[in-house]
Amino acid sequence: MRFASHRDIARALERALRRAGLPVAYSAGFSPHPKISYAGAAPTGVASEAEYFELTLSADLPPETVRAALDDSMPEGIDVLDAVFAGEGSLADRLTASDWRIELPGVDAERAGTAAAAFLAADTVEVERLTKKGRRRFDTRAAVAHLRVEPAGTREAQSAYAIIRMVVRHTTPAVRPDDVLTGLHQVAGLAPPSPPLVTRLAQGPLDEASGVIANPLAREGQDR
Repeated sequence: MRFASHRDIARALERALRRAGLPVAYSAGFSPHPKISYAGAAPTGVASEAEYFELTLSADLPPETVRAALDDSMPEGIDVLDAVFAGEGSLADRLTASDWRIELPGVDAERAGTAAAAFLAADTVEVERLTKKGRRRFDTRAAVAHLRVEPAGTREAQSAYAIIRMVVRHTTPAVRPDDVLTGLHQVAGLAPPSPPLVTRLAQGPLDEASGVIANPLAREGQDR
């Protein structure tokens, strides 16, 4: 599923809704579409354990009924973990940061730690990327709230294996994990010998002091 695009996931979800027989509400007009709103979708090429969407139904159903029906109808590799009634305000407004895990086969943890320290010590780390609006240059350092290296030791016949954990604020333009890796290469020459494995572990409201990302589905005064 790492190589499924956002559009692939959206198509899979719409098909699962039809298979599950859920009473999905549709937009009006000449070409009605199911009322589904996505927020903070992960880029193609990364895995994720924290993707969110809002769904409007034409009839009242318990959230657990919706979750179970969708989970049973989704293809293997896509799991529907939770469902709650939508709260006030926009879901996108509650997704202010993401916690990323980047596995770097062939990179020594000490070498990765040196690069991370250089990145954090920099005032700005600008990278350039081609976007829908053309080629843009932007600062990656300001978006990174926390960054650390977790040693993983020898793994899968590699002489070294480092893991970078970072919390990245959601900004405009969006700073992606590959942008931070580009920044690490610029400030410290860190160049993994093989493609990194990137996984989003969480996204939601960020506590700036602790670096902890809270559950965006939680109601005030509740854990979930």
